[in-house]
Amino acid sequence: VQLVESGGGSVQIGGSLILSCVASGFTFDDSVIGWFRQAPGKEREGVSCINTNDDGHVYYVNSVKGRFTISSDSAKNTVYLRMNNLEPEDTAVYFCVTDPLYPGYPGPMWFDTMAAGVAGYWGQGTQVSVSS
Repeated sequence: VQLVESGGGSVQIGGSLILSCVASGFTFDDSVIGWFRQAPGKEREGVSCINTNDDGHVYYVNSVKGRFTISSDSAKNTVYLRMNNLEPEDTAVYFCVTDPLYPGYPGPMWFDTMAAGVAGYWGQGTQVSVSS
């Protein structure tokens, strides 16, 4: 399993970025793939996740609802995170995560399982910085 993130950068308050996660080594269109973030001095936080099969169910943490949109493209084996109206509190390293042996279902329990370290493959992360 390999996950490669890209698209991070530095933006001003209210700006937008699109993160990409290119996945390989597993069946992409029958998986749950999600995004975590970790700010300096804080624990990792689940941001959003998506079911890449026909169900297409998505989940967002409350702090990003209405501003972030997750999507997947099975032809490109890629999951995207479009981030609009960015705030300084969004500054963090963003990680793409999945586990083919634990497909689960998008939601808080999936985030908890990945964060606990008992499951999950993680990308190397991409930095997002939001400044005034």
